[in-house]
Amino acid sequence: MIPAAAAPDRAVDPLSEARESLRISLLDWYDRLGRSLPWRVSPEARACGQVPDPYRVWLSEVMLQQTTAAAVGPYFAKFLKRFPTVHALADAPREAVLETWAGLGYYSRARNLHAAAQALARDGFPKDEAGWRALPGVGAYTAAAVAAIALDQPANVVDGNVERVMARLFAVETPLPDAKPILRDHAACLVGEDRPGDWAQALMDLGATVCTPKAPKCDLCPWRSVCAAHRSGAPQRFPFKRPKAERPQRFGAAYWLERGKSVLLVRRPDKGLLGGMLALPSTDWRSDVIADADIQRLAPAPGAWRACGSVRHVFTHFALTLDVFAMRDDTCALDGEWTRTSALSGLPTVFRKAAERAMGAR
Repeated sequence: MIPAAAAPDRAVDPLSEARESLRISLLDWYDRLGRSLPWRVSPEARACGQVPDPYRVWLSEVMLQQTTAAAVGPYFAKFLKRFPTVHALADAPREAVLETWAGLGYYSRARNLHAAAQALARDGFPKDEAGWRALPGVGAYTAAAVAAIALDQPANVVDGNVERVMARLFAVETPLPDAKPILRDHAACLVGEDRPGDWAQALMDLGATVCTPKAPKCDLCPWRSVCAAHRSGAPQRFPFKRPKAERPQRFGAAYWLERGKSVLLVRRPDKGLLGGMLALPSTDWRSDVIADADIQRLAPAPGAWRACGSVRHVFTHFALTLDVFAMRDDTCALDGEWTRTSALSGLPTVFRKAAERAMGAR
């Protein structure tokens, strides 16, 4: 029986006797019930000598940040079809990479992915976690994940799923984010030399499919007999979190300017949210609703702009409401990227919503 670790303040191995039993039981569970994912090499295939492709592993880990495996699947297939190798990605124009990434959000990831691909094409794939960590946009988690999954090195891979599993296994009452070092230490105690790639994916799968945020499926968990949160009778209470601050609200206006069968798009500045992406012309995003007097003044061209309603989109740190305005001007000579109205799939989600609102209001 593993005692609950109420508040370990330093890296201590509380599993000196049960550590190997935990490893065996989880790996056995993963061998039977691990998810089949398009970027994953199954335990059976690994045992037969199949080696994971570091390009696919790295790409999947970047895509999976802030996103679920189910949501990533179609984007992963689309991206691989267009950029099947790291050299194909490195040689592609950055605009093509951003366009293919559209819909996944956090577009700085796509820009860093492209920059890192150019380094990988030039220098080859790193041989260890530190080498991956040195690439543009590759943080501690991604470097550890690639080292473990693609290189089968004993790296401590801790994402949100693993944090939740550790918080429940040891009934850690320190709230997140303060608990992160504690949870990382607990996870590190379980990392071993045997099958580190499968181990990292097994922990992720346990959190994603069994030890879920709400209504954890404890009856299906290979660790339920030793889980301190399960013994408490309320595993869903863990991990503890600080109360969330109210998400700030921002407001702006987006403009649909149509000429013939095309609409005006602009490329957003590299720095800032949605940097480098094609978008509808828009005002800046501010804390107050755009005043009626500013709608015409801030529009990309003068004219009879008509209101089409508004769209709302939630980013990580704020929620945005865009009022949408539309106008047709077949003689407009504005510079920009005039794009056929039937070819707007590469827009970021918030601007795709605005485009759909404008087209629906015709």
